[in-house]
Amino acid sequence: MRMTRFRSDVSESEVTPEGLWLRRREFLQLGAAGAIGAILPAAGRAGEPTGERLPTVRRVELASGETPTRWDDVTGYNNFYELGTDKGDPRSNASALRTSPWTVRIDGEVKQPLTVDLDDLLRWFPLEERVYRMRCVEAWSMVIPWVGFPLSSLVKRAEPSSRARYVAFTSVLDRERLPGQRRDVLAWPYVEALRLDEATHPLALIAVGLYGRVLPPQNGAPLRLVVPWKYGFKGAKSIVRISFTSEQPRTTWNLAAPREYGFYANVNPAVDHPRWSQARERRIGELRKRPTLPFNGYGTEVASLYAGLDLARNF
Repeated sequence: MRMTRFRSDVSESEVTPEGLWLRRREFLQLGAAGAIGAILPAAGRAGEPTGERLPTVRRVELASGETPTRWDDVTGYNNFYELGTDKGDPRSNASALRTSPWTVRIDGEVKQPLTVDLDDLLRWFPLEERVYRMRCVEAWSMVIPWVGFPLSSLVKRAEPSSRARYVAFTSVLDRERLPGQRRDVLAWPYVEALRLDEATHPLALIAVGLYGRVLPPQNGAPLRLVVPWKYGFKGAKSIVRISFTSEQPRTTWNLAAPREYGFYANVNPAVDHPRWSQARERRIGELRKRPTLPFNGYGTEVASLYAGLDLARNF
């Protein structure tokens, strides 16, 4: 399979052998046992990744060689308000999120709306590991090895019409099981969106795992959006619907506090949050803060998307 090569891409010699890719069938067969999102105990020392392994066809390093954040921090320090508003709540309440069976509705300005089962969706696309920086609007950051497939591949498969200009992602709504949705801290269900050209950029990813394992519930299992040049709140978790629209969708945090959370949410150290500076960030696991990079360090790849756009006004 020919992929767009990034400036930090790996050589062909590092691509996973075909035999490992064929193990994908084994992964899909685990569906009857709740493979996706079912975090099963695995042998290993404390702090090591757990859960079922995912077969991947390649690994792409796109974090300038930085050391990935520890598994315990990536899975234990989360914003996922459906499972609670404190950083540790999502892991504590992870069992409330049932991720099997799971379907995704693809609709709106597309050739043929459909509802697809997760196992079928995963048969459409080979998985790869991508190491990305992740910057939260709260001024902390991580380096995360995600497993997933390019969002552009899904967009192409959906065959959007000429009227499609945006893609909206809707998260699961389950007030009976998800403790955070019993409180109106946000307008549920959670909705985020991208322009179509952003959604088809090679860096945009639909993640189904991290550290080579199935995605834990607290990290947005079984499907989450990863857009590494934007603040983390753009990454909708536990996606159940993907809609193509002609008008800009209304998104959850922008509705909740429009002065604080813009639609674009591009990482911009020159534009402060009304309540704190965005010029520096705290990398989880480090003591000292570091300067924040424009577009989270991905400006070479994505800045052209915003040529002529006032990034202070369209924050």
